[in-house]
Amino acid sequence: MDFLEKLSSYNLFNYLLPGIIFAVIAEKFLAYPFIQQDIIVGLFVYYFIGLIISRFGSLLIEPVLKKMNFLKFSDYKDFVYASKKDPQVEMFSEVNNTYRTFCSMFLLLLVLKTYKYIETFFLWLKPLDLYILIVLLLILFLYSYRKQTSYITKRIEISKK
Repeated sequence: MDFLEKLSSYNLFNYLLPGIIFAVIAEKFLAYPFIQQDIIVGLFVYYFIGLIISRFGSLLIEPVLKKMNFLKFSDYKDFVYASKKDPQVEMFSEVNNTYRTFCSMFLLLLVLKTYKYIETFFLWLKPLDLYILIVLLLILFLYSYRKQTSYITKRIEISKK
């Protein structure tokens, strides 16, 4: 199980754990067959599900909560400086992201349940499920890529000073 040894705590708590919990809840309560019989395949599937959940939280839940003034963030450059002075800042940020990911997981379970309900009225949606999923994931990962590139660019700019 080299794969498990190489996972950071961030990967475990923000991707794998939410992915597993989502798969279990979705299968038990929504009849979506996400549980994998093969453990190795399962780890990758659950990790990917968790990654999707995390990205959804980062791109949608976080900005909405910021706009509602439910959250207030410091400037990224201040975060970078504080992280260098106090290693606890990164650990708190990791825990913070875990909470956001769990909020995202529960919201996505509600979205999935709602979609399943809507599908019973609009039967033409069923054959389009895979296409809808692929388009939504493409959009999600395009925006994730843009956001990550922005962080890298900001980090480079900060390091130049």
